[in-house]
Amino acid sequence: MAKVYDNWNRLVRATLRREQLRVAGQGPERKSSGLAGAVPDSLQRTTNINAILQAADEIQAEDAHVARILCEQAYWMAQNLDPASDGRGVLQFKTGLMSVIKQKLAKKDGGQIDRNRDAQYLWDFYQRYKRKHRVDELQREQQRLLESGTFSAETDSLGLRSRETRKVFTTLRALVEVMEALSKDADPDGVGRYITEELKRLKKTDQGLSGDLTPYNIVPLEAPSLINAIGFYPEVRAAISALRYHEQYPRLPANFEVPAQRNLDMFDLLEFVFGFQKDNIRNQRENVVLAVANAQSRLGIPVESDPKIDERAITEVFLKVLDNYIKWCKYLRIRLVWNSLQAINKDRKLFLVSLYFLIWGEAANVRFLPECICYIFHHMARELDATLDHGEAHPAGSCVGESNTVSFLSQVIQPIYNALSKEAERNNNGKAAHSAWRNYDDFNEYFWSPACFELSWPMRKESPFLREPTKRKRTGKSTFVEHRTFLHLYRSFHRMWIFLIVMFQGLTIVAFKDGKLNLDTFKTLLSIGPTYAILKFLECCLDVLLMFGAYSTARGMAISRLVIRFFWGGLSSVFITYVYIRVMEERNDTSSNSMYFRIYMLVVGIYTAVRVVFALLLKFPACHSLSEMSDQPFFQFFKWIYEERYFVGRGLYEKPIDYIRYVLYWLVIFACKFTFAYFLQIKPLVDPTNIIKDLPSLPYSWHDLVSKNNNNVLTLVSIWAPIVAIYIMDIHIWYTLLSAIIGGVMGARARLGEIRSVEMVHKRFESFPEAFVKQLVSSQAKKMPMSGQSIQIPEENSAKMYAAQFSPFWNEIIKSLREEDYISNREMELLFMPSNTGSLRLVQWPLFLLSGKIYLAIDLAVDCKDTQHDLWSRIIRDEYMAYAVQECYYSIEKILLSLVEGEGKLWVERIFREINDSIKENSLVMTLELKKLNLVLSRFTALTGLLVMDETPELAKGAAKAVYELYEVVSQGLLSSDLSEQLGTWSIVARARNEGRLFSRIGWPRDPEIKEQVKRLNLLLKVKDSASNIPKNLEARRRLEFFTNSLFMHMPAAKPVSEMMPFCVFTPYYSETVLYSSHDLWQENEDGISTIFYLQKIFPDEWENFLERIGRANSGDLELQDSSTDALELRFWVSYRGQTLARTVRGMMYYRRALMLQSYLENRSLGERNPQESLSPQGFELSREARAQADIKFTYVVSCQIYGQQKQRKEKEAADIALLLQRNEALRVAFIHVEESAGSDGKIVKSFYSKLVKADIQGRDQEIYSIKLPGDPKLGEGKPENQNHAIVFTRGEAVQTIDMNQDNYLEEAMKMRNLLEEFRGNHGLRPPTILGVREHVFTGSVSSLAWFMSNQETSFVTLGQRVLAYPLKVRMHYGHPDVFDRIFHISRGGISKASRVINISEDIYAGFNSTLRQGNITHHEYIQVGKGRDVGLNQIALFEGKVAGGNGEQVLSRDVYRIGQLFDFFRMLSFYFTTVGYYVCTMMTVLTVYVFLYGRAYLAFSGLDQGISNRSMLLGNTAFNAVLNAQFLVQIGVFTAVPMIMGFILELGLLKAVFSFITMQLQLCSVFFTFSLGTRTHYFGRTILHGGAKYRATGRGFVVQHIKFADNYRLYSRSHFVKALEVALLLIVYIAYGYSQGGAVSYILLTLSSWFLVISWLFAPYIFNPSGFEWQKTVEDFDDWINWLLYKGGVGVKGDNSWESWWDEEQAHIQTIRGRILETILSLRFFLFQYGIVYKLHLTGNSTSFSLYGFSWVVLVGFVLIFKIFTFNSKKSNFQLFLRFIQGVVALSLIAAIILFVIFTDLSITDLFASFLAFVATGWALLSLAIPWKGIVRSLGLWESVREFARMYDAGMGLIIFAPIAMLSWFPFVSTFQSRLLFNQAFSRGLEISLILAGNKANVQM
Repeated sequence: MAKVYDNWNRLVRATLRREQLRVAGQGPERKSSGLAGAVPDSLQRTTNINAILQAADEIQAEDAHVARILCEQAYWMAQNLDPASDGRGVLQFKTGLMSVIKQKLAKKDGGQIDRNRDAQYLWDFYQRYKRKHRVDELQREQQRLLESGTFSAETDSLGLRSRETRKVFTTLRALVEVMEALSKDADPDGVGRYITEELKRLKKTDQGLSGDLTPYNIVPLEAPSLINAIGFYPEVRAAISALRYHEQYPRLPANFEVPAQRNLDMFDLLEFVFGFQKDNIRNQRENVVLAVANAQSRLGIPVESDPKIDERAITEVFLKVLDNYIKWCKYLRIRLVWNSLQAINKDRKLFLVSLYFLIWGEAANVRFLPECICYIFHHMARELDATLDHGEAHPAGSCVGESNTVSFLSQVIQPIYNALSKEAERNNNGKAAHSAWRNYDDFNEYFWSPACFELSWPMRKESPFLREPTKRKRTGKSTFVEHRTFLHLYRSFHRMWIFLIVMFQGLTIVAFKDGKLNLDTFKTLLSIGPTYAILKFLECCLDVLLMFGAYSTARGMAISRLVIRFFWGGLSSVFITYVYIRVMEERNDTSSNSMYFRIYMLVVGIYTAVRVVFALLLKFPACHSLSEMSDQPFFQFFKWIYEERYFVGRGLYEKPIDYIRYVLYWLVIFACKFTFAYFLQIKPLVDPTNIIKDLPSLPYSWHDLVSKNNNNVLTLVSIWAPIVAIYIMDIHIWYTLLSAIIGGVMGARARLGEIRSVEMVHKRFESFPEAFVKQLVSSQAKKMPMSGQSIQIPEENSAKMYAAQFSPFWNEIIKSLREEDYISNREMELLFMPSNTGSLRLVQWPLFLLSGKIYLAIDLAVDCKDTQHDLWSRIIRDEYMAYAVQECYYSIEKILLSLVEGEGKLWVERIFREINDSIKENSLVMTLELKKLNLVLSRFTALTGLLVMDETPELAKGAAKAVYELYEVVSQGLLSSDLSEQLGTWSIVARARNEGRLFSRIGWPRDPEIKEQVKRLNLLLKVKDSASNIPKNLEARRRLEFFTNSLFMHMPAAKPVSEMMPFCVFTPYYSETVLYSSHDLWQENEDGISTIFYLQKIFPDEWENFLERIGRANSGDLELQDSSTDALELRFWVSYRGQTLARTVRGMMYYRRALMLQSYLENRSLGERNPQESLSPQGFELSREARAQADIKFTYVVSCQIYGQQKQRKEKEAADIALLLQRNEALRVAFIHVEESAGSDGKIVKSFYSKLVKADIQGRDQEIYSIKLPGDPKLGEGKPENQNHAIVFTRGEAVQTIDMNQDNYLEEAMKMRNLLEEFRGNHGLRPPTILGVREHVFTGSVSSLAWFMSNQETSFVTLGQRVLAYPLKVRMHYGHPDVFDRIFHISRGGISKASRVINISEDIYAGFNSTLRQGNITHHEYIQVGKGRDVGLNQIALFEGKVAGGNGEQVLSRDVYRIGQLFDFFRMLSFYFTTVGYYVCTMMTVLTVYVFLYGRAYLAFSGLDQGISNRSMLLGNTAFNAVLNAQFLVQIGVFTAVPMIMGFILELGLLKAVFSFITMQLQLCSVFFTFSLGTRTHYFGRTILHGGAKYRATGRGFVVQHIKFADNYRLYSRSHFVKALEVALLLIVYIAYGYSQGGAVSYILLTLSSWFLVISWLFAPYIFNPSGFEWQKTVEDFDDWINWLLYKGGVGVKGDNSWESWWDEEQAHIQTIRGRILETILSLRFFLFQYGIVYKLHLTGNSTSFSLYGFSWVVLVGFVLIFKIFTFNSKKSNFQLFLRFIQGVVALSLIAAIILFVIFTDLSITDLFASFLAFVATGWALLSLAIPWKGIVRSLGLWESVREFARMYDAGMGLIIFAPIAMLSWFPFVSTFQSRLLFNQAFSRGLEISLILAGNKANVQM
């Protein structure tokens, strides 16, 4: 045991040494110190053990004895807190800490330590420590500054802001805490008395020990701080003052504790009365303070010494926060808790706002129930009113528990959470039917009825709302049941389907009437009436049917409405149909008086008029207000019947002008669609239909069961079905075409793409400063001088003023590009713009515009034979050449005058005076010898080359000599002879020259302006080449092009930072990559490709720039690993090129940097600023005021859900997140902390906390807030639950939702102020609630697939969403980076929905919810945010599968149903075709192929195609072929590519657009898009049929890895391969048995795109697979696939390892009886092949007897038995020989039988092949039937046989796909071509080289 103990001590010592090395800077990882970094969370929550141990580490070197005392105290605190060591990691921590103490106990001299004197020793050390660090002096000065109430720079001199001083105060706090503990056992008359007195003194005066060290988020409210300037802002001070507790409020108990540094406020009363958690109180106190302060800053900054909040600011916050509550009360017709707005003062308003935020802040999962929160607030506000009316405060009865404890969480939230949790358990991890359990929406909608008040207050535990479900009996749904059926599509969008059906009927009638519009045609057209009535009745039936599951709990009124509409629909449809039948009878009766016709017209006319009136009143904007005002019961009844009334969805109408716009849009589409449908789809089929219908006794080549005696009905169906399918879905094509045109026009009007090349940036740069200042600089900054220097810019020189204001922003943008390694140091120097604040009289432009211009001008001057005017006119043709010449001239003058003095200065002044005079006299060419200019400039270049260096005596002499040489060249060469002679005889200069004094000494440039000019002029003269290609990097170019282009787009004016809308950025994170580790960078894949190698080839210029930036330009890759700093920089460089959290955080923190710069230049000062202080932007990052102002307006919260668990498990992600916290002081991380403890019954009880942390001064996590949750927060989908727990920590009025695979740019961050002003802009009837923002997909350069995905995505997020927002007004929230109105959304359920599975696409539901709650969603393209996308085919397929599955779930959702019902007709169409309708049309595209080919197969098998053609030559009709071809243009994606092409044209220009499109086609983009078609179709259809939608982790890494054949087969087998082979089988049948008059040409034209689909679906995964055609890989893949196919499954074996396990997983989605029946019906189609082929065999002749089909089944059974013989396997060894003998005999017999049949019967080789195809299809049908009915098949003992047959089928399919791949792999050039196809040329070359090296390596190893 002793040995074990010694080993433990050694381990502890080694750990401590390693930690100390880290602290000393030996490693780049997160700082840690001793055991302080390992304190378990359960001990940190209530104690300061961490701080005490940290202090011990700090003091160790100074006094080891004191360090030991602190460690012992920490141990006893841990022991008292958890004596049994039950908490996670507590036992290990205690053991380690005790080992450390034992090491410290032994003195060097071996003496013992007297613990009784510890208190005295600690007291003495405390006194010494205070004296050493001048603590008392610092505290007195700090107190003086706090009392002054102004923020001053004096604190810098005190050192209060330094990290070292803060560490001192941290250590002092730990010492005080330990002294307080030890004082209890110390001598009360000795040291104990001293310690007690010191503690009393500290409680009264302590500011320094707590003010800057008390954890806070943004505003230090618990204790004042001198480090943070926020507390000194007048609006913040006024907001804090507004919350202060007044005498008229109820008295709080004397024992109620408040921190000594903070005054009592309203939140303290709310905490006492309702029992809110302390950290919830602290969190919402800061939230309310910032909300009120920001509202006040918009109205005006308080200027008085004791600032007060304007009541208008409080009213604004009050009305916005409680807007949903006010609407809820109005809807339920109940009284608000206040009588009127005028009746309550601002204090009462603040109380109510604070109460609402506190309820919301502690509501946890109940935040998804906004009306439930309204209900809670309603009752608690009444309790608050009662409390405020009393003189003394008492706890609220609703929050008092059994033991008289007051807790809002346990008494109010916990019961609701328990009900939510129990219901969530019933969903069986998302596998249960939606109708089997209540989701969040069901719970929330309980409060949409006055019946909710039956819940009472305090809430009755036995109420239906809180009733927990039992095992057998489920609780009922609310107002909607999400049954899994395609019928939802009809129910939700019945108006569209009825319209399309009725229009098709009408067009068909007109076509069959030869287009004649007479009375007869009119009466036939009236058949539309019965059709309409029946379709409406169908909708009523669906309402009744799909409401099943909610009848027991739905409101009585809702059920009554269903019943009334059902009976009314049934009776009306019967009546109208009956009357119309009688009308038809009257038409045939010549003696009729048309009575029924008149009745029919009257009924239809009245019904139409009523519908039109209600449609106008409820849907037409101008009339809607009339319907809202009418209280007539009769009108209200019919309105209620017409449109169901919900709390959401009321008032979904737009302004009349907006309404007219989108109506016109759809009228154009309808005109195109119905014209096309009539003339090219319906009319060409009229004659064939009439002829086929009347054709008698057509010869059938099979045994016909249906059509022969029924007008050839199936023939007509097979001909019309493809046309009907195209008719249904081609409206989406017309929508796509028109949206591309409208979107292109709108983009052009918005001035998108005006600057689309770096040449355009150069040409238009002169206009950028003015545009920038007008758009992005606030009025406050425009008034500020850009420098405190005395030289002022004249007002008339506006260009100079604009340039001066533009330059600091431009330079900061260029600096950020350099930091990101997009440009080199040289490019940065050329791109920098001078400050333009000096005395130079003209605008100084960046050197990249001027470089080379001087020498071009000199060439013009040297060649000049004309006058000065002619020379100048040539120069000014290039305006930048003119700028360069002028700047060079004026700069030389200014520099020379600053260098020389005395006679030399006189000479310089005389020279320039002469030149200026000659310019005025237009005689410059006579005054100067222009041919000598080159020599003069060379001398001056040499001079500036010396002056840019630091002064030394040698350089001073050299510079003086250079000036003298310049003097000689000018005097003797440049000046004309006359002028030279005059100056040469100038006595003053001549005397100085003769005496050697002329230019003997110069004044080295020391003035900053002169130094800047010298440096700039040196560069201008040195760079002789043109800089037209600057910057070279394509990404840098793209960013500068977009930014400069956006300056000319329309955007709101920028407000000063102090007045802008505050906002928060919010990023959910789970376990994705934070930062690539060194191992990740260097690890090679099987091809020898490492991530670092890949990135070096993809981004070669950025790699060189990176090496230059870190000073390792000539270093090798491995040398970077030698330096920990360089290794860390390398990790960040790689991570910034991937889709990592580090990249996202860097991008989002640009917002803060931009705000700091903008605030700094606006110069809002809190104290007295020196008027002569320069405001150059270089100091903005150090300005406390700028940082504070930015923090008031911007916060960034990353919700790292499992960060706590990652820390406990010591995962690298936790260390990387902590590193990000250290590098970004404004970053906050929220996470779920799980605390385990032993329950009363001995079981482990888990407690959940929502925590917010930041980095403290030591670089460790500092907990800011810890809010206990009622239980596990993950009841629904993970991402929205993750967002929900952390959203309480967000601040501001807006929140931008950002995924962790996004990026941002500094130049775009500068426009955020403008974007936020859109919330106050005029965007229609309602202010915006979500601002859509343009995305740039930055992963497009990774591979060709990534480029395709990037272009597709860019097309949607730009042109697509542009049209959705305007004119269609149906843009939703399609993902990030949209900006939400934070208050609007948090009071209405949050920024996403979270119910399990149904809300799998959680983002879009935020848009649905916002729209239904009368929000407004806009789209803005002058600002962009980066976005990463999936870059490999498998990643893309998984992503599209997730989105398609999510859309399948949307079809079932109540949100889509309500929008479909409540939008007006045209807006509903826009909504449908841009959400679920897109996927329906995608599915219809594929189904059209099936319908067409199965129709062709029917005609071919039955022989009707040839029979009809022989009789009437119809099927060869060219018009008919044209109609059938209509679908194929859709299929290959020609029409869907139109928006992408339009986007290219708009933003790249026509030539580049054509080139890009052709390039994409050459890279097989059509194959990719056709393959994606199958992905979307499969997942969308399967989700609606069976469910199974889930989040699919795609991985966001760099895709250079080869995917094995088996992996691709598993992923795509059922979604693509099976369907492709089915289509191929249909095409083979068609070519074998079909008839086409045009022969091969006609066949190719009709089936070309179908074959293209087959090839795309079968081979795309291998075409786009890196190294997919490399022979060695192909061989390895085949072996791996065979092993997978033959490996037996079993318990715990995953599908990745075994075919059997995979096969079982593929069937998991079929779980319900309904699903089994549907699968059975769909499987029956495969029996067609055998039935048709049997009658086409040569063997059967012309017989059509049904017995032939029966005999074919006998043959099939025989083959199955033979297969069983060959696959039979017995474990008996003595039976094996006999089995082999039997198998051999059967094989020989089978071969002999087939040969004999071929010889002696009509059986041919083609018959054998045909029979094989028939039996393959039938076998697949049997398999497909066996899988749904697995239980029955297993009970019959046939399941093993079915499995073996399935294995055989998969083996066969695999071989069909594998064979072409193997053949192509023989040819090396195919692999080379593929790599060029997939990747750019640089990487392709690198890949080839690496493979050669890998081969050489392998040879060496052998």
